[in-house]
Amino acid sequence: MVDPTAAVVLPSVESSLHSNVQTLLKEMNSQSAPQKGRLRWSLHKKLEGDPSRSDSLIRELVKELEKKLKGVSQMNKRQSYMHVIPVLHTLYYVVIQSGAMIPTSLYQVVYECLIKLLILPLPYSAVALSTLRSIKVEMITPGSLYQMRVIAEQNLKNEHFTLQEKVFVLADPAVFSVRLEATIRAYLEVSSSLRNTPAMEKNVVLRVLQTALGTMNGQSSRLAQSLDALEDHMIEKYFQEVVLAVEQSIKHGAGGHANYLSKLQDIYRDILTASKEEITKLDHGTVCGPAMPFPEINFLMWKYEEDLWNLLTDFALGCCPNSGVDGKVKNKRHSVESEYSGTETDLKESDFDDGEQTPVRNPGPAFNRRNAFKNIKPADKLSLMREKIEAFPGSFPVLKEDRRRHTARVVVMGDDRVLGRLSRAYHSIREKESKCLILTKKLNLQLYYIPVTDVEPSLSLPDSPRQKEGRRSLASLLGTVDPWYNSNINSLEAEISKLARMHSNHSEPSQNLFLLDTLCYYLRCGTQPVNLPIYSVKMTCSSCDVTSVVEDVFVSHLEADIPEFRHLKEKSSKEPSARRKKSTVEVLGAVISVSYTKTSLSKREVVNGEAPMTYGVVITSEPATVTSGEDYLSVRFDSVNPGYNTTIQTRNISIKTFEHRTLSVCLDKDSCRTYTDVQRIEISPCLDPGCNIRSRSGVSSKQELPLSKYLNKVLSLPINTFTGVNL
Repeated sequence: MVDPTAAVVLPSVESSLHSNVQTLLKEMNSQSAPQKGRLRWSLHKKLEGDPSRSDSLIRELVKELEKKLKGVSQMNKRQSYMHVIPVLHTLYYVVIQSGAMIPTSLYQVVYECLIKLLILPLPYSAVALSTLRSIKVEMITPGSLYQMRVIAEQNLKNEHFTLQEKVFVLADPAVFSVRLEATIRAYLEVSSSLRNTPAMEKNVVLRVLQTALGTMNGQSSRLAQSLDALEDHMIEKYFQEVVLAVEQSIKHGAGGHANYLSKLQDIYRDILTASKEEITKLDHGTVCGPAMPFPEINFLMWKYEEDLWNLLTDFALGCCPNSGVDGKVKNKRHSVESEYSGTETDLKESDFDDGEQTPVRNPGPAFNRRNAFKNIKPADKLSLMREKIEAFPGSFPVLKEDRRRHTARVVVMGDDRVLGRLSRAYHSIREKESKCLILTKKLNLQLYYIPVTDVEPSLSLPDSPRQKEGRRSLASLLGTVDPWYNSNINSLEAEISKLARMHSNHSEPSQNLFLLDTLCYYLRCGTQPVNLPIYSVKMTCSSCDVTSVVEDVFVSHLEADIPEFRHLKEKSSKEPSARRKKSTVEVLGAVISVSYTKTSLSKREVVNGEAPMTYGVVITSEPATVTSGEDYLSVRFDSVNPGYNTTIQTRNISIKTFEHRTLSVCLDKDSCRTYTDVQRIEISPCLDPGCNIRSRSGVSSKQELPLSKYLNKVLSLPINTFTGVNL
């Protein structure tokens, strides 16, 4: 007999979900929506508390995608596709998070809809393809997505699925006060206190059996109670059997689906038989599936760029520190470098500046070159360029080697300065790997960014919508190209600031898990990188009649000024603009010479000239993600006489001072990366060391690898977002 209330309840649920989805999409377009990210979080929590809503929510999401497909021919603007991204990621999260059985017929509807979405331009079709692959795996092997992610994130030992993941959250000491550090550490590391291996193994067994078998046997509640009654060694036994069944099903594809369900039925019956607990209460409904556990978070204050290399090598070589990087670990990594690369340590602690220290005169060279290089095998060369090959839009893996590598998820928290530090560390890693592979063959490195700053946001100027003069320029850029990132990740800065102002107590972290939930959502769904171009800086310095050349890199900003003219700069900034315009006398004359290549179709025009009365140069990176063209640098020459203020666009530029004057150069707005007594600056796109393999003699190899001539050999910093961009 049909429940007469069902016809009323179901439309009510669908109406509520429809309203939730529409509100979520509207929030993404709003620039002033309060508490951005909370709507997505609350929707996920509703689903977690009531998995029976899964089918209705999936149908609502499919309707939204179908609506977008109907207007594809009329969509000419990039912004028109943006709503596809949150819908796709919500769809994926429903499938992986829900503990209820999703009908095969509904999966088929979703699959057909996603197939149609592949006609969208990149990067939207790339996200659709990623979702499609996940849905296809879950159709054939229900429960597999949950199982694989939990095993990898929790590093659950088993014989069949050996992939592991580790999460490192690196915070910038220049931004994090002692109080903020303690607060955020408490909120993130609460995940460690919730970890219980037998409980997680039991949850995996329960989730896979319930998702695959559903309520066809009407004994979901009994299964949960039976698992609770088993001892840990029995839970381990059934856990291993379920993992094996999943792996075999994935291996055999659609042809193994029936055999998969049969094996799970056998495991289900064995569990009920093995349980010695007398169960009298039978519930013919479903049991709320276990929520996906939080991964272990390793929260560290990132004082030295070298620490990233230490953490990754520890993970890759089997040593997994829980927290901190002490001297013993550093010494251990130094010996590893000598053993594996045949070279001395490339980076020393003295070459890096503590963010809490005062600016130094001249930071040490970012990269010390050595003359000794070991030959690298051709197969290793191809492995090192794996990321470049697969960065082609719409490309598929082309390598036949085993792709099953562990994953290191590195989240940096700070402002533009911490991304500048990350670009240096990333370049150093690529340079070391070009000599001898240590990490590349073992680790899949994924980079994430959560903006946090210690200054209040400044008002945006009409001609500076991305607050180029502030310390959030890259966060603003990522939010511009990916509104879903802006809604969920850029909005976290306000949440973190609120936590810092609160008087923390021991109960807060376990009661308010919004920050941790959002971080996990970012780690699981932020799979599309935005590539921020890195630029190489070669500086000729002169001090005490000694000339030296220093090399470094920057990713967002370079500022150079002539110290002896700073008083003129300050005076000029205080004078009214009308008065400054009348001051046209060249009181300083030519102080620097400039040589650069204009950004043009020919790319051949080289301009040599002087910059009269210039007291400073400001160079900002303009990635192709925003310009919709190619990467370039915007160079602004600030003059005491506004009539001489100019701005040029280039990718290569050389600046030289006259009359024994010198420049003070600051990289990525970081006062700790300030160079003084600089007479000449040469800036160009930074070449990826992984695409410039060297021979034993130190000479670059002239033999090109397959496809190498088609690769973009410029090094970029890949920051994961939800949308990514088509570069």
